[in-house]
Parts: sequence; C-alpha cells; structure tokens
Amino acid sequence: MVDRLFGGASAGAAWLLTVVCLLTGVALDTFGPQPYTGLPLLAAAPLVAGATLPRRSTAAVAVAACAATASVDVLHARGAVALSVDLALVGLIGMMALAVNRIIARRVRELAEAVQLAVLPEPPRRIGPLAVAAGYTAAQAETRIGGDLYAVQETPHGIRMVIGDVRGKGLQAIAAVSVAIGAFRQEAQYAPSLGELARRLDDALAREAARTDRGTSEQFTTALLVELSHDGETLTLLNRGHPAPYLVHDGGWARLDATSPRLPLGMGLGAPQDAGEAAPVDTATLPHGASLMLITDGVTEARNRHGVFYDPIRSRLRGRRFTDPQELVDALTADVSHWTGDGHQDDMAILVVTRRHPDGSQD
Repeated sequence: MVDRLFGGASAGAAWLLTVVCLLTGVALDTFGPQPYTGLPLLAAAPLVAGATLPRRSTAAVAVAACAATASVDVLHARGAVALSVDLALVGLIGMMALAVNRIIARRVRELAEAVQLAVLPEPPRRIGPLAVAAGYTAAQAETRIGGDLYAVQETPHGIRMVIGDVRGKGLQAIAAVSVAIGAFRQEAQYAPSLGELARRLDDALAREAARTDRGTSEQFTTALLVELSHDGETLTLLNRGHPAPYLVHDGGWARLDATSPRLPLGMGLGAPQDAGEAAPVDTATLPHGASLMLITDGVTEARNRHGVFYDPIRSRLRGRRFTDPQELVDALTADVSHWTGDGHQDDMAILVVTRRHPDGSQD
C-alpha cells in the first residue's frame, strides 16, 4: 500500500504474490491430499490484492479465485453442495477484499492530500484588493502524491501568483514542488519581470532535475505565472505549457489563451528567450467583482463515462454569478466530480482570486 502512495516497483511484487497464491491454491486443491487443501490460498489471493492493488485488479483477482475454485470442484466432481459452499466462501472473502481495498484507498488518499497540503499551505484569504481561495483534490485513480502546486504573494512589483504541475508522481514530484514553491517565494520578491522570474524558476527546477539524475525529458513543470497591479486591475500572464486560466464575471466565462505558448519549466531551455522584458506576456483587465481562475489539467482532462473532456465554459456553471472565490472553487470541484462520476483521473488544483470593490465587497 505504501507503493500506491509513493510509487515504485512493489506493485510487481504484489502481483507476483497474488498469482503465487492462486496457482499454488489450484495446484494443492488439484493434486494435494483431500479435502480442499488449496482453498485457503485461493481465498487469500483476493485479500492480498485488496491490500496491495487497485480496486479493478482486486475485483479481477476475486473473479479469478472464484473461477479457479469452481473449475477444480467440477474437475473432481465434488458435487453441487461442495461447489456452492466453496464459491460462497471465496466469493464472500472477495467482497471483503473489495471493502478492505476501498477503506485503504480512502486512507491513502487522505494521506496523499495531507502530504500535498504540507508543502502547499493555504494561501491568505485576502491580499490587497483581492479575495483568495484555493482547492486541491487528490486523484482516485492513482492514490499517489502528485505534483500540483500554487502560491500567491504580494511583492514590490505587484501581486504575483503561480500555478503548476510537475510531471510524475511520488516523492520526486513532491521534491520538485518544494523547489518550485521555494524558488517562487524567494524570486518573486526580486525578479523585475515575469520573464526573469520564469528564467529563475527554470534554473532552479533544472538544477533539481540534474541533482536527482533525471533527464530534462523526464521531469519538467508546466506553469502559469501571473502578476496583478497593486490595485488588482491589470493582469499580466506568462504561460509555460500550462492550461489557460479563466476570467469569470457576471456569469460569463472567458479563457485567456496564451498568444505565444512556451515550453515548460525545468527543461533547461528557457533562459535565453525568457530573459528580462523579452518574454512573451499577455495582458488583460480584471474588473471589480470579477474572478481569475487558475487550474491544473486535472480539471480540463477530466473525462466522463463517454470519454468526453470537461470544459468549464460549457459546464453547468455557465451563467452563474460567483461573488466569493471559495464559492467558485467549491462549485467547480463539485461539477468536475459530477462529470467524472466521482472518479478523478488526476490531481486537481484550483486557485481563484476575486477583485473586490473599493468598499471591500465582492458583489
């Protein structure tokens, strides 16, 4: 189960142990002393899978154990009563294995979120003229720590934000998240432009990739850097291979696509073109009462049962007015969960800032 949290090679060992239980159980039940020498091992296989493998794999092992039990009983002509008893026993243990799997997966997911939030502390609820809210949801499909990150900080250059996604999962992803957040908090105070800030983050992440002996093609970080003027009106955006943000205002949704997309951070290729003011940035205006919503690809790549990707602009949220950033975060999280049937395929991070009116309200 630790492997499901941090990743690694132990899943292969779990499968090997499960298969050994099945094959040894069949062999003993077929060739060993009677009666039913191998039945405990056949029943143990789903339990091993339930504690170490994903839910679908556990269900497959339970079905395989039932099929193997029935086949051996039919082969030895043990009769309908023995067949029914054996199937009931193995089937019951299979259902118990699924229940155990669900409980462990929930606990692992909670632990993954706790570890994630340990390196992603909640942003302040107020920064200058902005109300701020953030949300993070761990993937159910992987139940492993992911690499989503976000941060908001007031600087001499304005209010700066970052949202990003480190490729991969596990402890190496968390290490890269820690480096990215630390570098942002340090360099956002001093970098004179978003281009220079991106260059410094790129250098920090490239050094981290080299330190962990991972090639630049294996580890990189998509990121969106945002700077708002001190009054919150003027937006400057620099996108490094990340999903576009959304401007939400009076029930309308607008996606702020990058006019000149760039490569992700940490690949060691960004320093020359992103130095100083030469970086290709986009600008926009954030009206009073409007929200800027930053997301990771856990939102845009969420699929329903037909394989259709989620689109915030075409979602059920279209037309709704949001006056509070936390309300928008909660509504988007719930809508994505509804779209996927509560089966998030990837981690999902959301960061929303809302420009308050001069009187302090958000309406």
